[in-house]
Amino acid sequence: MKRPQASTRPADGVALRATGLSKRFKTGRTFIEVLKDVDFDARHGDLTMVMGPSGSGKSTLVAALSGLLRPDAGAVTALGQELWTLPSGKIDRFRLDYCGFIFQGFNLFPALTAVQQVTTVLKYKGLDPEEAKKKAIISLNEVGLASRLNQRPSELSGGEKQRVAIARALAKDPQLLFADEPTSALDGENGQIVIQLLQRAAKQHGAAVICVTHDPRLEAYADRVIHIEDGRILDDRRRTPETKSTVDHGATFIGA
Repeated sequence: MKRPQASTRPADGVALRATGLSKRFKTGRTFIEVLKDVDFDARHGDLTMVMGPSGSGKSTLVAALSGLLRPDAGAVTALGQELWTLPSGKIDRFRLDYCGFIFQGFNLFPALTAVQQVTTVLKYKGLDPEEAKKKAIISLNEVGLASRLNQRPSELSGGEKQRVAIARALAKDPQLLFADEPTSALDGENGQIVIQLLQRAAKQHGAAVICVTHDPRLEAYADRVIHIEDGRILDDRRRTPETKSTVDHGATFIGA
């Protein structure tokens, strides 16, 4: 099964653009506004950090951007497609074909080995079993798990589980990669490994990587940092090479 073709990348490199996103949830007799008329964009090859305290709306924003949660108002254009005008089945297919997801809780199948975790999603994309296994092994090697291919989640450390999740996402060659608090359950060393792998996804794979976190220590790894609070974007900064070298010099990731 051939993957459907995405639109040609625009000259400005923007992979995803959202305008006027609003979302509210009902609590008892009242409504809580979680997103308030938010505009957002992300570029191919960038690691964009969306930062803010718990309850700021950052996870809801990513869910709306990725086709997981329909906003009450606003539009999302992803890889040239108006995402929320598509039927639900086509949104599901868009996520399968073009998006990768990495979550705080790993979302691994307990009974499957590391290589089976990755081959399963590749089979859904239409790859034959032999091709899927070959690609899964390459992806697991890339994240440093060549010796752990046949281990199940119960036999892996937290950092190794997250690297399996990253390998599963990268094996799909995603153009959009969404990570929601990917380091919060990890110690400092494993957290640093994970964030560096997200950097690699942007720089070597050309994905637009959108990472949600509340940990300011991750800023040193970002191309762009967006702060959100109370459902609104308060600050949007692109970090220049000069800024990065100043912040990164001697920086240590301590873990969440």
